[in-house]
Amino acid sequence: MPQAEPQTDAHDATQPTPERILQTLTAYQQSAALKAAIELDVFTAIAEGDNTTAKLAARCQAAERGVRILCDGLTALQFLGKEGGSYRLTPESELFLNRRSPAYVGGVSGFVSRPYLMDAFQNLAECVRKGGTALPEQGTVTAENPIWEDFARSMVAMMRPPAEAIAEITGAARMGRCKILDIAAGHGIFGITLAQYNPQAEVFAVDWPNVLGIARENAASAGVASRYHLMPGSAFEIEFGDGYDLVLLTNFFHHFDPPTCETLMRKVYATLKDGGRAVTLEFVPDEDRVSPPAVATFAMVMLASTPSGDVYTFSEYEQMFRNAGFAHSVGHPAPPGHIIVSQK
Repeated sequence: MPQAEPQTDAHDATQPTPERILQTLTAYQQSAALKAAIELDVFTAIAEGDNTTAKLAARCQAAERGVRILCDGLTALQFLGKEGGSYRLTPESELFLNRRSPAYVGGVSGFVSRPYLMDAFQNLAECVRKGGTALPEQGTVTAENPIWEDFARSMVAMMRPPAEAIAEITGAARMGRCKILDIAAGHGIFGITLAQYNPQAEVFAVDWPNVLGIARENAASAGVASRYHLMPGSAFEIEFGDGYDLVLLTNFFHHFDPPTCETLMRKVYATLKDGGRAVTLEFVPDEDRVSPPAVATFAMVMLASTPSGDVYTFSEYEQMFRNAGFAHSVGHPAPPGHIIVSQK
């Protein structure tokens, strides 16, 4: 008699496994590998022809064994390809991790992988219990926190695309003579980009003194230093003046709770001329607050690093801005965030 076919469970293909749990618990290892490769400039070396273990070891001043293990790991993570004994860049690595590329974003690791921020997550359970950061004082919103110098030096490349988008959405090139306030300017790229689009724009940048020095350097490199004015201090405390056509609030509100955001927006409303606009760049989740994933999970960064920061939906921003006096707000997708233009 023929043997019976072995019985299989129709649900075997969908049986849960612990693989994703283990991948998530060990994700820090992947982050460390990528950060090490950026620090050693592995991707640029491969782009320039040093694509074997021996050549990379000499170029990066590292042990051949270390280079082999790192590059094999990066190949497994799909940041590199490998043929025989030679490594090559993937299209993604070629564009974003080769230091010679105009789209290079490797410098971001200097901020997002900074030990201070990583330490914020070491005791996340305590943050959950508290409902806010377990870091000393006020975490990242402590006055003149040096972390924002790292931010200003690391994030320019990542912020150029949304800066260009803001210039297009606001019609900066067609505004003629105008006055722009850039709150929490950081690297300054948002105000600087508008000044490049519009040679009649005067930009007034607010941030901590140690951060504004970096913005001033960037303004000088961009050729707009004579129209770039520094206003050192806390956005909640210093006087802005008035008569502004545009006020920029980029990646700032997520550090604070809604009442604090409303307080600042009332101050912004008062400083704008009639018909002026406030331009907000933010991580804005869908109304379900769990999608898209990269935006929704950013709320955990705020839980770990600030006393009361969060991500807010468009309807929540719209309500806050309406409470502050703005007539209406319009959202423009700018992945991974949103640009919200609010009219006085």
